[in-house]
Amino acid sequence: MSAPPIISACPEVLVLRHGQTEWNAAGRLQGHLDSPLTEIGLRQAQRQNETLLDYDLDGFRFITSPQGRARKTAQLALAGIVAEIETSEELKEINMGQWSGITRAEIAAERKMRLQDLGELQIYDWTPGGETTAQLFARCARFLVQLTGPAVLVTHGMTSLCLRLCALGWGLDRLADLPREQGVVYRVKAGRHDEL
Repeated sequence: MSAPPIISACPEVLVLRHGQTEWNAAGRLQGHLDSPLTEIGLRQAQRQNETLLDYDLDGFRFITSPQGRARKTAQLALAGIVAEIETSEELKEINMGQWSGITRAEIAAERKMRLQDLGELQIYDWTPGGETTAQLFARCARFLVQLTGPAVLVTHGMTSLCLRLCALGWGLDRLADLPREQGVVYRVKAGRHDEL
């Protein structure tokens, strides 16, 4: 695999993770599969909308993952702001391969590990038939390099992390240094990361 492109000066990006889904609530890994937003997830998207309504989005592009949970979040979070939302395959969640739809407890049992020893992020590199974090990171870098101006991006947990790492010019070794909450709007602007 070739090295991801280097992003020397990323335009401002506002990154939204989709709202809580039924599978999030049940602890199931979704990857390229999908489940509907919960009532909490719908409220989280509404909260993102309230945040964005007060932000100057003149000149921004609005791009979402094509997956249902992200599209629904984008529809709610961008209501009254923009009518047309682009989609990009590059914003899909990390592919969980054979582990799509299973729980961390099931992964721990399969690997003969205690659940507490499984860790939060390293499982993504163990996924049989899935995408590694390095592959996701490269995909996010390729996406960001083509941005010519500021953008609002509606995406997923791991994809959000990798997008923000790339936009900051950080490496994958800092993956655990960024938050990945639902219902918030993260901003990367001029090399700085914050939450609106």
